[in-house]
Amino acid sequence: MTLTEHFEELRRRLLCCLGAVVLCAVPCGIFWRDLFGWIALWPMRFCEPAPRLIFTAPADAMFFIFEIALTCGTVLASPVLFWQAWQFIAPGLYRKEKAVAAPVVAASVFCFLSGAAFCYFFLPLFLRFLTGVVGGLIEPLFRINEYFGFLLKMCLVFGLAFELPVVSFILSRAGVIDYRFLRRNFRHGIVVIVVAGAVLTPTVDALSLLFFALPLVALYGVSILISFAAQRGRKL
Repeated sequence: MTLTEHFEELRRRLLCCLGAVVLCAVPCGIFWRDLFGWIALWPMRFCEPAPRLIFTAPADAMFFIFEIALTCGTVLASPVLFWQAWQFIAPGLYRKEKAVAAPVVAASVFCFLSGAAFCYFFLPLFLRFLTGVVGGLIEPLFRINEYFGFLLKMCLVFGLAFELPVVSFILSRAGVIDYRFLRRNFRHGIVVIVVAGAVLTPTVDALSLLFFALPLVALYGVSILISFAAQRGRKL
């Protein structure tokens, strides 16, 4: 393919991704009130005292509805996004590498959604700790856009972090790394995970760091096993 054809293919893939997001975002915007209860209110159910959600500018509420529709639409469209990304990359790969396209896309979607779900279901305990630090002396008032941005960043960080086994599989099949390399550098990997947790998590407390680092250390161990299996499959 020429450079112009590559750009044309990229444009077509991006339009497909945009169309999928818009198609999924429209119904999410229509039913935003139902999604609001699940996304915004559910993580606060253990907080003492219970936080109040507010907006401080006339357009904040409208922007929040747009954000919740776009975010939920992107999550629903994520299988299409991952597939389009793979289809753009696949023509430059060998036939054996193309054979793993479907499993890689499925595993990417599963790992990303698993990471976001893991974060979401542990957020109530995390928020309870954050709001309970002051012992009820200060009333928690959350600006809706900042609060939703916090939830989104946390879920996004965990979703991307849970892609570690998929990255390990791809790099191992490509011969870039092997399980011996991962096992030999386990301690260095823990240091990298801790540093990444300190940089990526929205808050700076130790609980946030542990909340991020502990599952990543477990996933690093899983990645070693996946790398071993991927190498064996590559030799076969």
